Amino acid sequence: MQTVLIVIHLLVVIALIATVLLQRSEGGALGMGGGGGAGSFFTGRGQANALTRATAILATLFFITSLSLTVLASYTRSQKSIFESPAGSTAPAEPGQGSVLDKLKAMQKAPPAPEQAPPAPEPTPGPGTGPDQAPPRSR
Repeated sequence: MQTVLIVIHLLVVIALIATVLLQRSEGGALGMGGGGGAGSFFTGRGQANALTRATAILATLFFITSLSLTVLASYTRSQKSIFESPAGSTAPAEPGQGSVLDKLKAMQKAPPAPEQAPPAPEPTPGPGTGPDQAPPRSR
């Protein structure tokens, strides 16, 4: 039901955008409505009345579908507030673990571990001093 209502709502939104863009604006901004020439289907006044009426109908449909979606969503919601949840719904922490603050305090009270220097890297042989190479000749 909710999916059907969302699809109808989107169609109404697209139609509403189209009718608003088709209206002739007084400032000449996006008025895409055609001119009121003799060959046109609507006269200038007839077109304005039809688009105004269509906009009003689509706006009403937009509000109806918006309110319907809101009411439908409130029926399917399982919990309305965190204050309405039962008091004992969360499980307490295990006694041995403690919170993050307790762990940080314990780390501050513990004596610092002696730092060991990292092992020194082994010396790398220079050019020409490897086991399979002869030392460079002097000239």
